[in-house]
Amino acid sequence: MKITKLGHCCLVLELPGVKLLTDPGSFSDAQNNLTGIDAVLITHEHQDHLHIDSLKAVLANNPTALVIGNKAVAKLVGEQIADTQVVVVGDGQQTMVKDVLIEGFGTEHALVYPPNMGLVENTGYLVASQFYFPGDNFFNPNKKIDILALPVAGPWMKIADAIDFAKLVKARTAFGVHDGMIQPFFRGYIGMLLEKFVPETTYVALQDGETKEF
Repeated sequence: MKITKLGHCCLVLELPGVKLLTDPGSFSDAQNNLTGIDAVLITHEHQDHLHIDSLKAVLANNPTALVIGNKAVAKLVGEQIADTQVVVVGDGQQTMVKDVLIEGFGTEHALVYPPNMGLVENTGYLVASQFYFPGDNFFNPNKKIDILALPVAGPWMKIADAIDFAKLVKARTAFGVHDGMIQPFFRGYIGMLLEKFVPETTYVALQDGETKEF
């Protein structure tokens, strides 16, 4: 699988014959000019994951692309972008994009502050039984994970949470996401912590705009 990190949680996943985009949010704009996209996966409705103007641009450039998200995402997109159907994949549900299996895991965004700040429906996606993209929660899919997109910063988490989740999942390799608020030079420090405490997982500090074959 070839992965390009556009920024924050916006990724391009390339598998044989299939090209996917994740979370076209407000922290990146490189997604607005992409072509050849077969489907857009959206974990939840917060603007750093779903920026409506960006999604409009993506769909204008990729008119046959599917939009995949949970019920809350489907409701918002249906209200904001006319004639756009969302394939609903929530917790325990799945769909196919050509020959690629997409499975949904989890129901809630991690709590930002009690009693309910930040709580929206959040769905993590397992792509092709290889790549897990959890969105904004550390929900364990209880499946073998080859590649993990690991959230490493945000108002709903601390770095210890990321380390504990990486220990739990035991992916072959991982790279940081949800890091649009971190200075690029500091991302290497996070990698150092992961290498120290989760040596069974190879950690890659994937920079914005960088492409890597996993």
